[in-house]
Amino acid sequence: MSKWSLFIRLTDDKVYKLLSTGENIMTMTARNTVCLWYNHNAEEAARFYADTFPDSSVVAVHYAPGDYPSGQKGEVLTVEFTVLGIPCLGLNGGPGMIHNESFSFQIATQDQAETDRYWQAIISNGGQESMCGWCKDKWGISWQITPVALTKAYTSPDRKAAKRAFDAMMTMKKIDIATIEAAFRG
Repeated sequence: MSKWSLFIRLTDDKVYKLLSTGENIMTMTARNTVCLWYNHNAEEAARFYADTFPDSSVVAVHYAPGDYPSGQKGEVLTVEFTVLGIPCLGLNGGPGMIHNESFSFQIATQDQAETDRYWQAIISNGGQESMCGWCKDKWGISWQITPVALTKAYTSPDRKAAKRAFDAMMTMKKIDIATIEAAFRG
């Protein structure tokens, strides 16, 4: 059987590679990919992200060709996926690595409905709320659901108005755009 490779360049930083050795396997090769460790549930997480966020998908699921420290031959080893266009690799590395807030996805939302939709999707699927627009999904990945209105408010050249909006944000879990805008206006 012949072996062939076809590379398709979609943008300067994304190259999709289709390999064939009798079956089609699609692999994403990017210059920079976020690698996230999971405890045997990388595929579940990737499918949730693909179902929740636009421009997100599961690209490929790869199975271990042999036993490894946290798994066995034939189990899902890695999952290639995108989250809002960002290439990611989910590695089923076992319980040894714990996620924390030092890495997060920041989602810029356009309005309250979008903010509410993403927040609710994460929280209602076993996630947990935190402060100032932060939440964690059930796999421990941190998310900042950040309305553009908030960013504009706290970066405003009117530093007094920016501080009022910032102080309002500091009291919130999920960001309420109307409250931020009211605080900004004074």
